[in-house]
Parts: sequence; C-alpha cells; structure tokens
Amino acid sequence: MARKAPKKSGETAKPVLLAGGNPQIAKADGDAPVQAYIAAMPGWKRDVGSRLDALIVRTVPEVRKAVRWNSPFYGIEGQGWFLSFHCHTKYVKVAFFNGTSLRPLPRGESKDDNVRYLDIHEDDQLDEVQFAAWVKQASQLPGWGKA
Repeated sequence: MARKAPKKSGETAKPVLLAGGNPQIAKADGDAPVQAYIAAMPGWKRDVGSRLDALIVRTVPEVRKAVRWNSPFYGIEGQGWFLSFHCHTKYVKVAFFNGTSLRPLPRGESKDDNVRYLDIHEDDQLDEVQFAAWVKQASQLPGWGKA
C-alpha cells in the first residue's frame, strides 16, 4: 500500500477532489475559502470558477461569500444566499436558489420548485451579459438561509 510522503514545513495539503472533481473545502465564511475552492477546481473548471466569481463581485459588490457543502455560496446579508456553484465531471452547475423568478428563466430545471440551474460545459461560451443580469435579479430577491 502506498504511503503519503510527510509534508514539508510550511507546505499545505491540496484539497481532496470529491466525485466529479468537486473540491472538498471546509465550511467557512468569507472570500478566502471561496478562493481556495476556485484554486482547487480541476482543469478548465478553474477558469470558469474565476470568471463566475469575478462577474458576481462586479455585479453585486456587496456580496457575501462562504463555502457550504463543498460549494461556494453568494448572498446578501439579511436576505440569504442567492447562488452557488458546484463541479461535476463534465460541467460546472450554477444554482440560482430563487431562479424561477428570473427572466428569462435559466434553462435547467430542478426538483425544487424555486431553483433553476445553468450548466456550463468546457466548450460553452458563457453569455456574461445574461449571467450578470440573472445575478443582479437574484441578488434583489429573498434568498435561501442566512447569508
């Protein structure tokens, strides 16, 4: 059985990648755990995560960030979380928690009556204008949980 080499002083362990290549990042609030998640996203998904994060921050400068259930969450203090994303094997899934109130509707349906998804595959061209419009709308709606 292979043994892991001991860590050198000052060296930090890379996050474990769960099913679909989703980084395992401990629950925490703030930008730092979200950036750790993005940095651990495998391959082309890291660029998608960076673009999503930058678009969200540019669209909603007062956004709150956290990692919950091994996914970055974005919300407004006092309103709750409005969006998260998660790595799957062949795509990054963006969840809009009150997505059925967005116009036009994001195309991905959910078992939850309120949630809509946007799946981003490796060769997809993200419509940044539409995504920013959804983020703006979502940030103005009641969110999920406590941000």
